[in-house]
Amino acid sequence: MIKVSILIPAYNEEATILDILKAVSVQKIDGIEFEVIVIDDGSKDRTVELLKANPGLYTKLIKQPQNGGKGAAVKAGMSEATGDYILFQDADLEYDPADYKQLMLPVLRFNADVIMGSRFLAPEFVRVSYFWHKVGNYLITFIFNIMNNTTFTDVYSCYLMFRRSLVDANQLQTEGWEQHAEILSKAVHTSKSIYEVPVSYQGRTYDEGKKIRAHHAISVIWTIIRMRLFR
Repeated sequence: MIKVSILIPAYNEEATILDILKAVSVQKIDGIEFEVIVIDDGSKDRTVELLKANPGLYTKLIKQPQNGGKGAAVKAGMSEATGDYILFQDADLEYDPADYKQLMLPVLRFNADVIMGSRFLAPEFVRVSYFWHKVGNYLITFIFNIMNNTTFTDVYSCYLMFRRSLVDANQLQTEGWEQHAEILSKAVHTSKSIYEVPVSYQGRTYDEGKKIRAHHAISVIWTIIRMRLFR
């Protein structure tokens, strides 16, 4: 059996946390065992209350003493993970756990080290969203590919899965939006087998709670360059 640690950072996600955990719980893939780790990032709503009332939906609950941002939650989750692989899952229903079977395919068939879920590789569906977000994603992906000699189509998809031994949580230097770029850079640098698979995307609008803004791209791009030139 291959064990996959699914990390679910959550901050004020009372509206969706049980729905996403139920969606994760029904995923059954031959040869794969899931460890579900929820990291509550100091929620002020009923997220923790709902989690405590439904312990059968996850393996482990980590409660951060205060809101430290998604990056801090990810580091806490990675430090507690025991799986062969780590997979990130947002709690807001933008990404569907039904796509786990796609993500696991390169692992089961090719023993892949890194698997990226791409919203641009002919997925079943993608919700039409903001034009400039797509332009920004293309730009970030283009720069990452140049710096790392890769051919990704979507480096800032939530669905990043990698062999746990490739990235040491204690050595991560970032905790903001740029942390994803740092983790992917480290994983790609030390991996031998990298794949992309199509995943669907039900993106939120700003009114529905989307948080990323254009200025976040600056730190992301700098992290990509720094990780390549000054690692």
